[in-house]
Amino acid sequence: MTDPYPTTPPPNHPTGPVVPAQPRATAQVQFADGRAFEAPVWTPLDAYVKSADDGRWKFPIVAALIDYELRELTYHIEHDVKVTPLGMDDRDGSRVYRRSLTFLLLVAIHELFPEAELFVDHSVTFGGYFCEVRDRHPFTPAELVQIEARMREIVAADAPIGKQRFPLAQAVEMFRQRGDTDKVRLLTFRRKDYLVLYELRGYSSYFHGYMTPSAGYLQHFALTYYPPGFILRFPPRSSLELEPVVDYPKLITVFREYGQTLRLLGVGDVGAMDEALRAGRTNEIILVAEALHEQRIAQIASQIAARRGRVRLVLMAGPSSSGKTTFSKRLAVQLLANGLRPLAVEMDGYFVNREDTPRDADGNFNFEILEALDLKLFNQQLVQLMAGEAVTLPKFNFVKGQREVGSTIQLGADQILLIEGIHGLNPRLVPDVPQERVYRIYVSALTQLNIDRYNRVPTTDVRLLRRIVRDARTRGYTAADTIGRWESVHRGERDFIFPYQEHADVMFNSALVYELSVLKPFAEPLLLQIEPGKPGYTEAKRLLAFLQWFEPIPTDPIPDNSILREFVGGSNLENFAPK
Repeated sequence: MTDPYPTTPPPNHPTGPVVPAQPRATAQVQFADGRAFEAPVWTPLDAYVKSADDGRWKFPIVAALIDYELRELTYHIEHDVKVTPLGMDDRDGSRVYRRSLTFLLLVAIHELFPEAELFVDHSVTFGGYFCEVRDRHPFTPAELVQIEARMREIVAADAPIGKQRFPLAQAVEMFRQRGDTDKVRLLTFRRKDYLVLYELRGYSSYFHGYMTPSAGYLQHFALTYYPPGFILRFPPRSSLELEPVVDYPKLITVFREYGQTLRLLGVGDVGAMDEALRAGRTNEIILVAEALHEQRIAQIASQIAARRGRVRLVLMAGPSSSGKTTFSKRLAVQLLANGLRPLAVEMDGYFVNREDTPRDADGNFNFEILEALDLKLFNQQLVQLMAGEAVTLPKFNFVKGQREVGSTIQLGADQILLIEGIHGLNPRLVPDVPQERVYRIYVSALTQLNIDRYNRVPTTDVRLLRRIVRDARTRGYTAADTIGRWESVHRGERDFIFPYQEHADVMFNSALVYELSVLKPFAEPLLLQIEPGKPGYTEAKRLLAFLQWFEPIPTDPIPDNSILREFVGGSNLENFAPK
C-alpha cells in the first residue's frame, strides 16, 4: 500500500533558500488525500473535518488518527499535523460510535427511569448489544419506545459530550454516593491518581475509550424488545442500515449459562474478580471454571454416545483462537470413556489443486470459501467410510499447491469421525450425508467478564490476545504481525462461520472467567514492542489499556489439559491422538 505521507520527497521536488519568517498563529491539518486546511491554533479537529467534508466520505467521521495516534474529534490542533479520518466503517471508529451510543442510552434511562440500573451484557450477531435493567421490572415495549424517543430528542438537540479529569478520590466518592458499586470496586485497583469522566446533559460517568463530540453524531440506532431485556441496535461497519433482528435461542442460552457461572463464582465484573484474587481465591476460581468446562464436554460426549449407531460424523467449527484443537482432543477423551473410538480426518486435505482454486474480486486465491474444497470427493468418501469401506484420504501439499495421496483408513463399528474446519456448520458441506448421521458443534469464546456494567470487553479481543500469545510462542510472530492479519481473519469469520452458529446441535463456550489475568503477563511485553507510529500501535495501545484492569495470575495452577494451555503452552494434549 502506498504511504499517504511519504518521508522522502518526490523527484523534482522544488527547493529554495531559507528565509526569515514570522511565527504563525495558525496550524495546518493535512488529510491523507493530500488536501490541507488551516485555522487558528487550538481549533478542535471536528472543525477541520467539517470543512473538509464535501461528501467524499461514505460514512460519518467520528474519530481520527493524528500522526498515527487515535484521537477524538474534540482534540485541539496546536501545530501542523497529518490526519486520517475514521468513519463508522473503521474498526476504531465503530467502537467510538457504539460507546457513545451506550452513553446516550444510559443518560436517557437515567432521565426517565432513574431507579433502573443498566447492564450492557453482550453483543448480538445482527448488530447490537443485549441489555438488561435491574432494581426494577424489565422495560416493556412501550417504555422502550419512550426511551428511544428521549434518545432521539437528545440527538436532535446535538447535546455536547464533554470530558473532564477528576482526582481519583473525588470520582470514587461520586460513584459511591450514586450506588455504582461496580465502579467503586474497579477503581480500587487503578494505579493513576486521576480519572477522566464524560458528561452528557449533566450526567457524568466513566467509559473505557473515546467518545464523539456530541450526541448529534449518533443518528443510526434503534431499541428492540428482546425478553428478558432489549437490544440496543446499531449498523454493521459495512452499512448505515440496521440489520434485521434474528432470534438466536442457542446462543442466548450460552450467555444465560455464563451469567449463572459468574453468580456461582461471585465475580460479576473485573473489579469483583480482582478482589477475589487478592482474597486468595485464585485456585478456587480456576478449579471451578475448569470443572464446568469438563462437565460440559462430558455432557456433549454423552449426547453423542446416546446416538450410538446413528451419529457417525461429528463436525466442529468456530472462529480463530477458540480453542478448537484442545476441545476436540478433550472430546475425544470423553468419547473414549463412553466406549467410542474417535477417528480424526483433516478437512484441509480436500483442497482443490491450486490452479482450480476460486479467486476473489481482486484476483487472489480465495481459500476461505466452500468451493475451495472438493466437496464431491469429500462427501463420497464420507459416505463410503460410514458404509464400512476402506478409503484412501487425500493429503494437500501446501508448498506445491497440489493434492497428493494420503493414508488409507476404515471406520470400525465402534468408531466415529471427528472433522474440524471453518465450514463445519454450513449445511452445504455434507449434502450427501443423511442429517441424522451428523452431529455439529460450535466452539467459541462466546462470553467474557466485562470491566463493569456497561464497559464491555469484546470476546473478539480475548481471541486476539490468545492468538497474539500463541503466535509468538509457536510461530515467532510479533504482536504487530498478528494484529495486521486479524482484520482479514475476522472478516472470514463474519462471512463463513457466524451466519451458521444456530445450525449447531450444541455450543461449547471456551471462555474462561480468569483467562485475561493469565494472558496479561504474556501479552503485555509483546504489545509494548510495537513502537508509536508503527502498524498495529493503535490497537496495541487499546489492548494494553484494558489489560491494566486485570490482576495477573501465574500459569502454575492451570490444569495441563486446559483450553488456555493451547495458547500459553504446557498442554499435555499437544501430542495426544487417539488410536
